[in-house]
Amino acid sequence: MKLRKISTLLVLGLFLVLACKKESPQKVALHISGMTCEIGCAKLIQSKLSKKGGVKTAEVIFKDSIANVAFDANTISSKEIIAFIDDIADGESYKATEITLQETQE
Repeated sequence: MKLRKISTLLVLGLFLVLACKKESPQKVALHISGMTCEIGCAKLIQSKLSKKGGVKTAEVIFKDSIANVAFDANTISSKEIIAFIDDIADGESYKATEITLQETQE
């Protein structure tokens, strides 16, 4: 009986330790081609990104064709975010590419 309780507590403790990984916050700036309107395109992409697991915040700026995304790198990568955007609208409309800080300052 005691062995069962100890085993249960050990399993529970192990689960809690593994489930409580520290977040690894990252940010990425993306250029998105194929957006034709602010409401239908930019807001759609922003809304879908905001609901994607691991994404903390997403802001799509239509006039600059840029998305600024903050995410947890333990949950999702920038490559997965790019692929997610590329797949919106059956992969026919949008193409996302990562941009560097230098490109955003020009």
